[in-house]
Amino acid sequence: MNDVLAEIVQTTQVAVAQRQATVPLSTLIEAGELRRAGGDARDFRAALAKPGLSVIAEHKRSSPSAGLIREDMELADVVSAYERAGARALSVLTEETRFGGSLEDLAAARAAAGLPILRKDFIVGAYQIHEALAGGADAVLLIVAALEAGPLADLHALAGQLGLAALVEVHNARELEVASAIGAQIIGINNRNLSTLQVDIATTYDLLPKVPAGAVVVSESGLRTREQLRRLEEAGLDAVLIGEALMRSPDIEAATRELLGSRG
Repeated sequence: MNDVLAEIVQTTQVAVAQRQATVPLSTLIEAGELRRAGGDARDFRAALAKPGLSVIAEHKRSSPSAGLIREDMELADVVSAYERAGARALSVLTEETRFGGSLEDLAAARAAAGLPILRKDFIVGAYQIHEALAGGADAVLLIVAALEAGPLADLHALAGQLGLAALVEVHNARELEVASAIGAQIIGINNRNLSTLQVDIATTYDLLPKVPAGAVVVSESGLRTREQLRRLEEAGLDAVLIGEALMRSPDIEAATRELLGSRG
C-alpha cells in the first residue's frame, strides 16, 4: 500500500471508530434490516449489465488529485440531472476529509433519483458495510489495494449477505487475480496509478481481456469524451464511472447526454 492510500486508510479507520462510538453497530444493523424489509432495493449490477455502455455518474465535490471541483450545486440537482440524461447508476462520495462527502449524501441522492447508488468510500471494515445499507446505498466500493485478501473476502461476502452489490476495484494484474479469487461479480479497473496519481486509460485495455467471464467490468478515472466511451464499448466494456468531467460542466445534464450520445 502506497503512502497516500495508507494515510487515507488510517484517517478512515479513526473516523469510523469515532462514528461507532456515537452510533453503535447494533443500531445500524437494525436500520439495515428495516430497510431490507421495506423492499426498496435497486439492482446495481443489473443496471450495469444492460445492453450498451452504462454510465455510473458520480457526485464528487473535491478530490486529492483535483482539489475543489464544485460546490455551487445541490446534490439533488446534480443526481436528478444525471438521471434525466440517461445515466444508469449513481456513485456518491461519502468520504469527508478529502472528498467533501457525507453519509447524509446517500439519503439525499436516494430521495432525488430512482437509480441504484454506489457508496464510494474507503471501506476498511464491516461497520461501513452496515452504514451503507442503513444509509441508502445499493452497492459498496471495495479497493483491493486498501485491504488484505482475507478481510477483502469477508467484506465482499458480508455485502452479498446484506443484499448489496460490491464493486471490487483493481489497478493491476495482481489485484485482478485477487478480485477474481473472491468471485467478484463487478470489477472496476481504475486507470489512476495510486502511487503517482497519473491516469492512463491503457490500464483498462490491458486488464479487460484478463477479467473472468461473467463479471461486469467498469472503467474508472480519466474518461471525458464520447470517443473514449465509444472505443471502450467496442472493446467489450460494460460500464464507465465518470465524475469530475461531468461535475465541472456548466450544464451537467447536457454534458451527460453528450457523453452518452444518441441514447441519452
